[in-house]
Amino acid sequence: MIALDPRAAARAAVAPNPARPATATIHDSPDARLVVFRLAPGQAVAPHRSASTVLLEVLDGAGTLSGEADGGAADERACRAGDAVLYAPNELHGMRAGDGAELLLLATITPRPGTR
Repeated sequence: MIALDPRAAARAAVAPNPARPATATIHDSPDARLVVFRLAPGQAVAPHRSASTVLLEVLDGAGTLSGEADGGAADERACRAGDAVLYAPNELHGMRAGDGAELLLLATITPRPGTR
């Protein structure tokens, strides 16, 4: 068993460039990669695609998660602690913190990128 504390890892994450969100990989195996994000108020991760399935879980804070609705149209939805959103392989996804507080997220990426 491996016990992880994603909230603490996200709070401790440091960005090499303060203008960018902080990230830390807290687990990496061929089956799954777990990455935490700490976005300062107003910071964003631009929409992008992954060949893997991505599950985003909001650990703390509030913001906006973006993706694609049925038919490929852009879709944005507000998120807060406790929410989880699942993205299919190659689905566009991104995130933005609200203006009032940090947004802490856990991304579960399966399988690990580069194994497909």
